[in-house]
Amino acid sequence: MTFKNERTFFEMSKAKKTELFHKKYDEAVEKVKKGFDTHYPNYVGGKKVFSSDGEYAVITPINKNQVIGYCQKGTVEDTRNAIAAAKEMFGKWSRTPYQKRVKIFQKAAKIMSAKKFELAALMTFDNGKNRYESIADVDEAIDFLNFYSYLMLKNRGFVNKMGKPFPNEDCTSVLKPYGVWAVISPFNFPLAITAGMSTGAMITGNTIVLKPASDTPLMALKFYEIMKEAGLPDGVMNLVVGSGSTVGEELISNPDIAGVVFTGSRPVGKRIYAKMTSDVVKPCITELGGKNPIIVTSKANLNKAIEGVARSAFGFDGQKCSACSRLIIAEDIKEKFMEGLLRWTKERVTVGDPTRKEIFMGPVINQKAYDDFAHYSEMAKRDGNVLLGGNRFETGELKDGFFVEPTIVDNLPPDHEIIRTELFLPIMAVITVKNLEEAVKVANSTEYGLTAGIFTESTKERDYFFDNIEAGVTYCNRTVGGSTGAMVNGQPFGGWKASSSTAKGAGGLYYLQQFMREQSQTIVK
Repeated sequence: MTFKNERTFFEMSKAKKTELFHKKYDEAVEKVKKGFDTHYPNYVGGKKVFSSDGEYAVITPINKNQVIGYCQKGTVEDTRNAIAAAKEMFGKWSRTPYQKRVKIFQKAAKIMSAKKFELAALMTFDNGKNRYESIADVDEAIDFLNFYSYLMLKNRGFVNKMGKPFPNEDCTSVLKPYGVWAVISPFNFPLAITAGMSTGAMITGNTIVLKPASDTPLMALKFYEIMKEAGLPDGVMNLVVGSGSTVGEELISNPDIAGVVFTGSRPVGKRIYAKMTSDVVKPCITELGGKNPIIVTSKANLNKAIEGVARSAFGFDGQKCSACSRLIIAEDIKEKFMEGLLRWTKERVTVGDPTRKEIFMGPVINQKAYDDFAHYSEMAKRDGNVLLGGNRFETGELKDGFFVEPTIVDNLPPDHEIIRTELFLPIMAVITVKNLEEAVKVANSTEYGLTAGIFTESTKERDYFFDNIEAGVTYCNRTVGGSTGAMVNGQPFGGWKASSSTAKGAGGLYYLQQFMREQSQTIVK
């Protein structure tokens, strides 16, 4: 088996089928609108479950008055039942030959590929991504399904013959699943990260209880339906939509949970990790964000750098763990670079309804993010020099959504909260430095270490950057995303320092092994 990335928009553009891409997406938008009155259940042991606490209306951040579906308010009892169903199924699933498990996930990838435009259109309403970001999210989910299948086959289920300490000893190393995993997924990649974490746990023989973000539950529900259609046995995957204080708390506290995989904020991740290691130490795989820098040196190609910085800072409204929130710029090129960056952003970073093909930035995810933007923008205006943006769209055609302007702020004090804190918003701070050594020192002066980028045409500067930067995902001269856009099997996505608890990247060679434990088997002849 070989692996190839999905890359829908890239391939269709290369084949001169861009208009077909837009036609398929636009048709899918009209189709998914017809399903906005759907009432979704939770799924426990393969059965539909409706919560005793009722349901809630899921709204789109594009228009807070538009309901796009109804989901369950999962309870502690629902969660316990889901854990029990997963525990009951674990023995049978863990003993299922890995080849048979792989076939299910390969089939799921084909089903997802056939539904990609419908999934992408629904995702736009679910979390506000534009069509290009949404289709890329679906593509990444497909990539995870196929790549982890590829790794299972390539590694023969992670069973390896070992050496012979004595002539009569036959030794084997076997990686075995742990049991029931809690999968807690974020809003920003509601299909890709959900599918990636869930597949990592299940394809290795574990069973799961999945809790998606309450703001974006629909993609997880669609993923469940796809896995069911692909032939995943009942009880392997259980899905409970609900709040972190009920469902989430039970998942990290229940003694029958063998491990947790989580992507989200550092405060929540730290609490989960502390809980999972407080008594019996259990595996806890976390990805906890970043305060990601891009360095632009005096030897950079400025056109490349301008595009790479802007795309990284404002792609999906800065709501990516990998978003560039710190631009570190050499003082001798700053004026010329900033002139070009401001022009590119004004011309290319269009804000509006993300179902429209010309839109770059849709809304931020919810009212809290909308209010946080106002808070940090006022702080930026007070303590620095706002070069661009800083406002919310509170009137006009965008007033009913959570729309904000791409924002660039200069001259903040070096220890300012905007420079230190992950905002998850389209706000980028500019930091001026004299040379590359100072730039790298500033880049590393954060508790995070997820992604980092540099723009330079100097091999010496590039090598210095790679040798000294403290980040798990690093880029040089990447215009499609100077700190963003990691691809499965290309850029394993995992952080250093406070950005991760394991530093083993998703979509990389070492990710699956985290969901298994080694058993040494010796037979004496």
